[in-house]
Amino acid sequence: MPPAEPMPLLSVEDYLAAETDGEVRHEYLGGYLYAMAGAKTVHNRIAANFLGALHFQLRGQPCEPFNSDMKLRIQMTSHTRFYYPDGMVVCTPNPPDDPYQDQPVVIAEVISESTRRTDEGEKREAYLSIPSLRVYLLIETDQPRVVAYRRDTDTAGSTGGFSSELYAGLEEAVPLDEVSARLALIDLYERVKFPPVG
Repeated sequence: MPPAEPMPLLSVEDYLAAETDGEVRHEYLGGYLYAMAGAKTVHNRIAANFLGALHFQLRGQPCEPFNSDMKLRIQMTSHTRFYYPDGMVVCTPNPPDDPYQDQPVVIAEVISESTRRTDEGEKREAYLSIPSLRVYLLIETDQPRVVAYRRDTDTAGSTGGFSSELYAGLEEAVPLDEVSARLALIDLYERVKFPPVG
């Protein structure tokens, strides 16, 4: 029996056309499609709170927040990727007709046990390669806890790698000076009921 023919990779153009017409959203990694599963109520609640808190603070400012309906394009050295982050803030937006953004300053992912490996691994590696990115937020769903990966800046203003910062507890707030905002965890977790500890 001859070996099966490899499936042809989907072009970026075909992906964008299919994604506009399709009912199921897909992330795109170098020609391969990955269907996105629906999220639970708590996930959507936190993502909506992220958008709402930053929308209010950034009104009239050059930076604007986007929700998970907006694709993010990442042009890696060997291929192109498209993701749907749970939230992002962009200060230099693409043209209005583009179905994606290229230059986020802040990206947020709401993580759960089913998405943790991807959000902390593959996506983190890809997101931290974006030149415009200054902060990547990993937001927990089962406790008030946010890990921020913030781009290091030296005294001369040069940017380098990323350092992680932990914000835990409803009294904490994540400073987002990069976009002239702050994200209070009490606002981020509004209406969220946490499972009992122990």
